[in-house]
Amino acid sequence: MSDTAADETPVAVEMLNTADTEQHPPHSSDNLSEKMEKMNISGSSFSIWPPTQRTRDAVINRLIETLSTPSVLSKRYGSLPPDEASSTAKSIEEEAYNAAAASSAPASSATASSIDEGIEILQVYSKEISKRMLDAVKSRAAPPDVSAAPESVRATVASEEVSSSVDNESSY
Repeated sequence: MSDTAADETPVAVEMLNTADTEQHPPHSSDNLSEKMEKMNISGSSFSIWPPTQRTRDAVINRLIETLSTPSVLSKRYGSLPPDEASSTAKSIEEEAYNAAAASSAPASSATASSIDEGIEILQVYSKEISKRMLDAVKSRAAPPDVSAAPESVRATVASEEVSSSVDNESSY
């Protein structure tokens, strides 16, 4: 082998290829428009809200997984059996979807008129899911065991329970 052949390393070849692609970009805006047309994506047919049924199903599946498998949430509040997680997840998603749809400015239309509005509604949907999921696991969690707590904590809990029961009785 000659010394000049050894000097042509793969790095040098890569630099030549890089310089070649910089002069001729692989995608032009015309090419992108053509691809969008082929995929049937145009400014008027693309919307953020409402999500497709496939997306909603994916959200439900993720909720089921989060509620029924070990996670940060389950370490604090416990996990749900898969069948209960499934019904809870469906309920959470449906309630969040309805709340987000109701929050949209044009109440008569379920479809957002602009991408910005769609993003805002999607954020409401996401926050509603998070809030409802946390509410569901908190309501299911067992009350804390106060028997092992110090006397001052037990007294506070007892007085809160008495106060709560008095409030409940007076509301009848």
